[in-house]
Amino acid sequence: MKTVTISTDAKTSRILIGERLGNLKNYLPPGRAIIITDENILEYYGDVLPDLPVVVMGQGEKSKTLETLHDIFDKLLEYEADRSTFIIGIGGGIVCDVAGFAASIYMRGLRFGFVSTTLLSQVDASVGGKNGVNFRRYKNMIGSFSQPEFIICDDQMLATLDPVEFRAGFAEIVKAAAIRDASLFEYMENNFKAALEMDGPTLEKLIYESVRIKASVVEKDEKEKGERRKLNFGHTFAHAIENLTDMLHGEAVSIGMMLAARLSEKLGFLEGTAVIRIEQLLRNFALPVSLNLDPDQVINTMKKDKKREGDAIHMVLLDRIGYAFTHEIDYKQLEGLLYDLCQYR
Repeated sequence: MKTVTISTDAKTSRILIGERLGNLKNYLPPGRAIIITDENILEYYGDVLPDLPVVVMGQGEKSKTLETLHDIFDKLLEYEADRSTFIIGIGGGIVCDVAGFAASIYMRGLRFGFVSTTLLSQVDASVGGKNGVNFRRYKNMIGSFSQPEFIICDDQMLATLDPVEFRAGFAEIVKAAAIRDASLFEYMENNFKAALEMDGPTLEKLIYESVRIKASVVEKDEKEKGERRKLNFGHTFAHAIENLTDMLHGEAVSIGMMLAARLSEKLGFLEGTAVIRIEQLLRNFALPVSLNLDPDQVINTMKKDKKREGDAIHMVLLDRIGYAFTHEIDYKQLEGLLYDLCQYR
């Protein structure tokens, strides 16, 4: 097992990579605890969960809503949860996002931790203290910054994932390498087959390195005032794509990264050879790199993005693999560029 620690002004969060769900009880504080999870986790792992009250929420983006929060709060009241109650979110990114947000605002804040059960959640979604729900199909419009006390990343649980969902998780690892670590990017180029075959040491390394990168960024900028914006490489496009389609988050991020890489090239920051390497690596993980998009719809959706400031938006671009920077771009300029970018197939 490997441990990564995120230390912020408010809290220390431990990410336990290679720990097992069966050891969850060793990390629970004294007192009462309540589990928030979904039906899939109960089906596959119900016999391994601690004997605790369980709140079951729905699955998929359609469950990441204020209505789901209302249902969770009703159950917490029914279970007589108080300020000493510890919340455990067990599931993928959606469960962790919702459970963390519910814990962060119920009675002005409860302590909580996660057992992260998908690759995307282990390498990104559950890490860093962002919690929230969608609003009218717009991603994570209502949320909070609040760190879990621990995150258990049990890589053995990845074996029950749908293969498409498993592959989608690699998009976030590619992102981490593209913005921060050229050597990790090269390692993925050389070891993608082992990763797709769920080779234990390879997966553990990829999860650890991705978490390490995110932790180093979050410690410097927990509330996303500057440095943490770089973690959004590809995500501004991706959130628009998710709003307009039914794609998985990782699939949308893959396309978003290609658009951001091509935008970086078009603006003169990134060499074409680097764009080709990014595209090939994403293809190696069987991730999509293009989509028939209406540029007007994409722009109109992006205007609802949280990163908008007036008539401009902060885009994350690359000037080489392993180095990202933020670049403020006017919507009118971006609209013109998008018409060209969306022609790629």
